[in-house]
Amino acid sequence: MRIYQSENYQAMSRRAANIISAQVIYKPNCVLGLATGGTPVGAYEQLVDWYKKGDLSFSEVRSVNLDEYFGLSPHHEQSYRYFMQTHLFDHIDIRPENTHVLDGLTKDPIKECSNYNKLIQNLGGIDLQLLGMGHNGHIAFNEPGDDFGLETHLVDLTESTIDANQRFFDSRDEVPRHALSMGIKNIMQARRILLVVSGEEKADILYQAFCGRVTKSIPASILQLHPDVTLVGDKAALHKMVQAGEHVCG
Repeated sequence: MRIYQSENYQAMSRRAANIISAQVIYKPNCVLGLATGGTPVGAYEQLVDWYKKGDLSFSEVRSVNLDEYFGLSPHHEQSYRYFMQTHLFDHIDIRPENTHVLDGLTKDPIKECSNYNKLIQNLGGIDLQLLGMGHNGHIAFNEPGDDFGLETHLVDLTESTIDANQRFFDSRDEVPRHALSMGIKNIMQARRILLVVSGEEKADILYQAFCGRVTKSIPASILQLHPDVTLVGDKAALHKMVQAGEHVCG
């Protein structure tokens, strides 16, 4: 596991974008696993900037997103399809047919999840999976206690996740209670994983995830067992790991 400490969120985002862009340059038709949430926004903004300057092309890239709220239209402002269009897809040259997000309005979530697993396989697997991490250590919508062997599945969101996402909706009642999400097994099958974490509020759970034992109570801890993980964080998020003596690159 490689750990990179950045001075602040902006520097962290630029380093993460560098890693993603290097993957695209190395393999133009790569499969990127993409994430939503506040943390990767800065990296997406940097990638868009490089594309507009002519430094980067996504014309051959294929993408698969980690998750989607169950019950939300792709046009809903809080859907993850809308997020990806707004923050990345609408601003680069990726082909629309090459962008894949789970269908939140599916009438058959079990079939949708099964088809998504087949899609990932048919694409040849994920070359680089971008991840964020929740306050309880969840990755994608894999909540504490979930089976590490799960593939794409329908998730019952925990109260803590609902509380964390409430700020994006007009009221708590509007926050979806379910989501469709890649499972830990899908994530661990990616060839490379890039985890981005920022902020003092993530320092404790980050320390527990990577300086403690692998446990279902902290889903991100399973990443300790992946052969190619890069963690990029700012000083606020990484300071407890640094204090614990973890080797961190500047």
